[in-house]
Amino acid sequence: MNTVINDIEVIKSKTSKINEVDFDHLKFGTVFSDHMLVCDYNEGRWHAPKVVPYQPITLDPSAKIFHYGQSVFEGMKAYKDVEDSVWLFRPLDNFKRLNISSKRLAMPELPEAYFMDGLNALLKVDQAWIPKNEGSSLYVRPFVFASGNGFHASPADAYKFIIATAPSGSYFSGKVKVLIEQNYSRSANGGVGFAKAGGNYAGQFYPTQLAVEKGYQQVIWTDDNTHEYIEEAGAMNIFVRINDTLITAPTSDRILDGITRKSIIELAQSEGIKVDVRKLSVHEVVEAAQQGSLKEMFGAGTAAVVSPISGFGYNGKDYDLPEMKETYASYLKKRITDIQTNKAEDPFGWRYKVE
Repeated sequence: MNTVINDIEVIKSKTSKINEVDFDHLKFGTVFSDHMLVCDYNEGRWHAPKVVPYQPITLDPSAKIFHYGQSVFEGMKAYKDVEDSVWLFRPLDNFKRLNISSKRLAMPELPEAYFMDGLNALLKVDQAWIPKNEGSSLYVRPFVFASGNGFHASPADAYKFIIATAPSGSYFSGKVKVLIEQNYSRSANGGVGFAKAGGNYAGQFYPTQLAVEKGYQQVIWTDDNTHEYIEEAGAMNIFVRINDTLITAPTSDRILDGITRKSIIELAQSEGIKVDVRKLSVHEVVEAAQQGSLKEMFGAGTAAVVSPISGFGYNGKDYDLPEMKETYASYLKKRITDIQTNKAEDPFGWRYKVE
């Protein structure tokens, strides 16, 4: 059945998989909703997006995504409140960053209306897939990739923009132990570290695998030149609390401008928590751990929101963080998730209602 929502054509699935899903035991990003948004770029322009049943994609073996890696994505979440209203968190920031990433990879930028109207239409069609269980949400994955054909090393002439969704539980459970990386780099000056490019994450998997083999769950990335400065934690931005000050690295062409990161900085400052955005050396973190002034470390990102770190390894030695009843990590996570799920006032204008 074809309908139209927000000027977006909707082709509904004939059957739904929703009754096959155990919403009380959702793993992250493994179950997918009934529909997806699809939009094609060719002949020098983006064509009208439409919502279609979730389905496989057929591509030619010479499609440039397979050969030259033109692919960028975003991560978002949709929430339902007690009245079944649907909410997003700072979606325009995701839209803007998707275009920043696309531009860096010589890919065409999307019109805002295609992103926002398409997102609204898709979430209306699949709103039954948005879980209301505590800690759960509908994970939303917008992505763009090169679908044009050819072996020539040049930008493609055709692209696909897709939004797919997955009802999901918590991304991480409990605290994680991390290894400060001293050999590999996540990104380099002048590179694409600030973009949400698929290749950035592929390059992280091997060093992370080596860390896992040593008994850690994640890697803390350091600068590419000296490996002396803390930059990111796994696939997240990182915050370090020394005494009562939160410290995080400034964004650059190596570091992703995380939306959760920005929100934590603004929220913490509004609550009277001192935040320093500056370079942070590994030496300073180790020294703080030795002196007892290192109180907390946590990752920040869309999937986990806040992921506490229980300890870190460096130069063959492990450092445990203190157990604390009241932490900045738990407080800030609750404040953000309460805003996201419409349980608290939103003085920042971050929450977006899907109409």
